Amino acid sequence: MATVLKAFSKAELIKKFKAIYAKGWIENYRKGNDGAVGNILEDLLEIPENNLPIPNAAEWELKAQRANSSSLLTMFHTEPSPTALTIIPSQMLPLYGWPHDKAGKEYPADEKSFRATLNAKQYSDRGFKVYVNDKERKVEVIFDSKHTDTRHSEWLKSVKKRVGHLNNFEIVPYWGFDDLFHKAGTKLKNCFYVRADVKTEKVGGKRKEYFLYNYVLKLSNFDQDKFIQAIRDGKIYIDFDARSGHNHGTKFRIKYNDIPSLYKNSEVVIDKRNDQ
Repeated sequence: MATVLKAFSKAELIKKFKAIYAKGWIENYRKGNDGAVGNILEDLLEIPENNLPIPNAAEWELKAQRANSSSLLTMFHTEPSPTALTIIPSQMLPLYGWPHDKAGKEYPADEKSFRATLNAKQYSDRGFKVYVNDKERKVEVIFDSKHTDTRHSEWLKSVKKRVGHLNNFEIVPYWGFDDLFHKAGTKLKNCFYVRADVKTEKVGGKRKEYFLYNYVLKLSNFDQDKFIQAIRDGKIYIDFDARSGHNHGTKFRIKYNDIPSLYKNSEVVIDKRNDQ
């Protein structure tokens, strides 16, 4: 039988959040589910997935997390420019990749990997970093061999042999500010941002987990300048996940706790984080 989709105003939704908090600790019945905090909240709100059915308003989403989580949220996927050069399979993998840990086993013996999570605050152990080029209005990925850890000395020698030098990329991967603004603006909709405290208790000889939905923010008006500043501050990560046989896509990711910093307006709906 199809679920009947209920629509309610933002005021009604806020009332529902407060009623859920008033229920106190709620058992996690979504065992083995990393998204249990959000799934159970959706069940309590009686909504499908994370789209909030608020009529006559811009689209809203629900983002929920455990208060003690340090996991990264994938905001969107987008490949670097110049897109016509398909720069990851044409440059990053053949010239800067390293042997895949399953090469010669699950994959061919010459299978290479380029998996890296980069930000603008520090170089990776292989010498890669994100750079905000304000003059050209680009977010770039740069390479500086001086920042390569000695553990990767053999890899660095192979890069020099393959490329012919250890300077920065001849073709610098980048994303234009305007392209990023468009991509982020369509993905980072207005949202209710919910965090839940977590506890475990032994009940009848079994460990059970419980959630307390005690922190809710209403976030609106995604801000382009704040987005670029978050990249500059190292709050946003660019995650490459490619191997010779397949590119799993390049992701822009952020820690849940940093999501509010991307919006112009932040309104506290519930903040009972000290209540137990």
